[in-house]
Amino acid sequence: MPRTTPPRPADVPALFPELAPLARTAVRLHPRPGTPTAADSSIGGPLLWPAEEPWPTCPDHNSASHHGVAPDDVRLGRRILAEAWARPRAEGADLLTPEERVIVDRASISGRTRIPQDGPVPMIPVVQLYASDVPALPGPAGTDLLQVLWCPFDHDEDYLPAVELYWRASSDVTAPLVAPPQPSVIGSDNYLPEPCVLHPETVTEYPAPHELPEDLAERIEAWEEDQNPNDLDDVTVVDYQYDLSVAPGCKLGGHAPWSFSDPFPMTCPECGSDVRPLLTIDGTEWDGGSSSWRPVEDADYTGLHFLGPACATHLNIGRSYNLQLYVCTASPDHPHVQNMQ
Repeated sequence: MPRTTPPRPADVPALFPELAPLARTAVRLHPRPGTPTAADSSIGGPLLWPAEEPWPTCPDHNSASHHGVAPDDVRLGRRILAEAWARPRAEGADLLTPEERVIVDRASISGRTRIPQDGPVPMIPVVQLYASDVPALPGPAGTDLLQVLWCPFDHDEDYLPAVELYWRASSDVTAPLVAPPQPSVIGSDNYLPEPCVLHPETVTEYPAPHELPEDLAERIEAWEEDQNPNDLDDVTVVDYQYDLSVAPGCKLGGHAPWSFSDPFPMTCPECGSDVRPLLTIDGTEWDGGSSSWRPVEDADYTGLHFLGPACATHLNIGRSYNLQLYVCTASPDHPHVQNMQ
């Protein structure tokens, strides 16, 4: 089933013509639970990986001294919690049985049992995108496939996983790897995506207010206040940042989703050229502040938000932020830059 973003609640370039030349297209990926194969674009699905090519491991986590939780325990704990929330229970009754509680606690990074990693940590698949599914996919000449993997442990003071990007021509993979190595433990259940199929949709974005000229940002803020000056929390008030500028959720391209920090210069670490947004990985496709971006096809969902279509990947970056990957404007072969917002 495709996913369709509702029309924006205001025609922002008609209201502020200066925004028209700043428009960019983005591709919302709309991940939903499924069973993707290596031939599919996916989040958390298997990769089309050449059998003769070594599977990447993390150079910073290459011994048994790193402890975490088993990926199979994490997935089992998620299933148990979803089933528990779905079944009826008496008022005041425990959500989980004692047996279920043991399994769920074991899957938590704060649980009492933490297993050591057995050797170097294999990277885990996060995103695979085929140009046949996402025609806007950029990349080096001759490639039609982007693969994103990361180490499922925090790195340094950034509290982010280390990410690696691979561009390849899918036709070159004539003997795919059948059983890639799996990490024995992961540093956080937040970094283990559930397998999701994608429903790409092209939308139009405008810069976050942080990137606008001060005069324009002030006029937009005044327009927001004029809608209901007595109650800015009124749900009918259209908010530029959350309703009209940058689409939430996992997406390709578009504008950077600046939020808790102001924009700062980012350049290619190899040649010093400018970088542009390639991919945003977000654990939530919409929330209470950005609900106007909720796809039409998901409008009937009334269950718990964290168990619904908005959170299908089960990813969580930082404190419910997102991870952006940027690539060099001079050459996509150069190392990427990453940031959290």
